[in-house]
Amino acid sequence: MKILVTGSAGFIGFHLVNRLLESGDEVVGYDNINDYYEVRLKYGRLEEAGILKDKIEKGKLVQSNKFASYRFVKEDLTSKKFLLKLFKTEKFDAVVHLAAQAGVRYSLEKPDEYISSNVQGFLNILESCRYYPVKHLVYASSSSVYGTNTKVPFSTDDKIDHPISLYAASKKSNELMAHTYSHLFSIPTTGIRFFTVYGPWGRPDMALFLFTRKILEGKPIQVFNNGEMQRDFTYIDDIVEGVVRVINKPAVATGRPKNNDENGLQAQAPYKIYNIGNSSPVLLTDFIDALEDAIGKEAQKQYLPLQPGDVLTTWADVDDLIRDINYQPKTELRTGIDEFVRWYKAFYATN
Repeated sequence: MKILVTGSAGFIGFHLVNRLLESGDEVVGYDNINDYYEVRLKYGRLEEAGILKDKIEKGKLVQSNKFASYRFVKEDLTSKKFLLKLFKTEKFDAVVHLAAQAGVRYSLEKPDEYISSNVQGFLNILESCRYYPVKHLVYASSSSVYGTNTKVPFSTDDKIDHPISLYAASKKSNELMAHTYSHLFSIPTTGIRFFTVYGPWGRPDMALFLFTRKILEGKPIQVFNNGEMQRDFTYIDDIVEGVVRVINKPAVATGRPKNNDENGLQAQAPYKIYNIGNSSPVLLTDFIDALEDAIGKEAQKQYLPLQPGDVLTTWADVDDLIRDINYQPKTELRTGIDEFVRWYKAFYATN
């Protein structure tokens, strides 16, 4: 297939692009390479896929020198005219939309960026799929949409009416917008609610990256809520495997409501929502213990209260993902942390 991957200089996007290319798909990557976190990491990911920094020019497709079937373009999601032209020219079979302004806490500081990128940007993707139809639009949602829900594990049948960050609200809006376009224009859309993803080439604003850097530098790490938080940590390879399988299974309109709940009518449109996670929450203190073992050094800990926008527990119910695509995470937490620490030491020794 020919697949557009937005956010291709990002953590999940980078790994997905490489997996698709290795599988023989043709890929166009799309990213604005913003400075939300250090851009040398984004350029490093692109270079791994054969896209050289000095060849990148905004609005121009760049050919990979490693993969004949990979091209990349630096552009903003808000550039609707450019997106429409790209869709018209390239005639994509599928779109994986991962680009977004990330971060829960950052949304307290820069709310406008979330509306621009996550809402307006997603609308432009939907409009492009409307006028230049694709077989499947897969897009990133987030476990953050569960907000103040206390029932665990989190199920896609649960109500998500109480987001506690603008980031979460923007992701819920994406799901609503996707359903509208699936219903009105028969665009097959599948939203994936990602739970905490970790691994090599990860994001510097995530706990594993932050903690590793601080421990190696001999600086204290900030441990919120006395470490009494749980996260459904999922290794990047397991995430990518799930996404690839979802791409190959477009949502269909069955005409049969799934349940007598607010999601019951979704079956009447080619629309689907999945959780993707390890379905095995890990206590933050246990996570830190595993990281200390991987690094071989004890962390200095600064204990702080629960932060605005944070939730105590994330836990993915992935039963429908198991049923529909035979999804099964395989990577143990300690194995995944070891891989990350090994990558981190190698990357920052040479950069």
